[in-house]
Amino acid sequence: MVQGADRQTEARVVALRHEGEDAAARLPALLAEADRIAATVAQGVHGRRRSGIGETFWQYRHHRPEDGRAAVDWRKSAKSDQLFVRQNEWEAANTVSLWRDGSASMQFASGRNLASKADRAAVCLIAVAALLTQGGERVSVLGESAIARTGALGLERVSRRLILGPGAHTAVEAPHIARFSRIVLASDFLDPPETWSARLSRFATREAGGVLLRIVDPAEDDFPYAGRTRFEAPGSGETLLFGRAEEARNAYRERWAEHGERLDVLARQFGWTLITHRTDRPATSAVLSLFKTLARDV
Repeated sequence: MVQGADRQTEARVVALRHEGEDAAARLPALLAEADRIAATVAQGVHGRRRSGIGETFWQYRHHRPEDGRAAVDWRKSAKSDQLFVRQNEWEAANTVSLWRDGSASMQFASGRNLASKADRAAVCLIAVAALLTQGGERVSVLGESAIARTGALGLERVSRRLILGPGAHTAVEAPHIARFSRIVLASDFLDPPETWSARLSRFATREAGGVLLRIVDPAEDDFPYAGRTRFEAPGSGETLLFGRAEEARNAYRERWAEHGERLDVLARQFGWTLITHRTDRPATSAVLSLFKTLARDV
């Protein structure tokens, strides 16, 4: 009995080590892809400028009664018959927490040339993290890194956690976050909407909001299957056999569309934004949507 248990433990250690090595082998490629996407998106946006506390001049605006005399820029005002206020650019760093779902379903890819949902989620989040840290903002991985960081070191640590981390559901079921936090949750969101409603309600108690990045494989959207087809639920081993899969296509697509609509309603109910991204489409579009949404929330 003891020897059998030892063999099982050793086999599990070996399996986990191989799994870790496989994940680590993907690191350079995924990081390079994320860096390329971030650079592409950065060319199409013009920064996240807003007025606030800082030393970098932004713009002049007309003086308002509530500003008081102390706010008047007398040098600028002396050149005109109106009073002006000098505004500096906001430089206080914000924090964005990221989470990549580690569920077994996220490992799915319907074709050899398609990324798994987990890898695409990680790439999108790393690219957004690169854009945020370039702007001096802090990033962290929800449930896996308590300290939010910025700069190259912060990006490196966050990237590794997004690719190699477990993406445990405890991070969203019992989140440890500051009030008014901004969050990006990347998942396929295959759990029932009621489950996600309960999770988002916990964020709502902390007045936190953000983006739901829904990662979808094209086969999940299109249901291209025909003939005798066996489907297996990831992680559970449960199977479902269709003699003629095409006969279930219309019913499946209706249920799939309904699920997406319920997620969208749920997101808006809690003040979040739902972005749906298919893995057969460029990740750049998802990253740009993510970045613009976060920029609006500042």
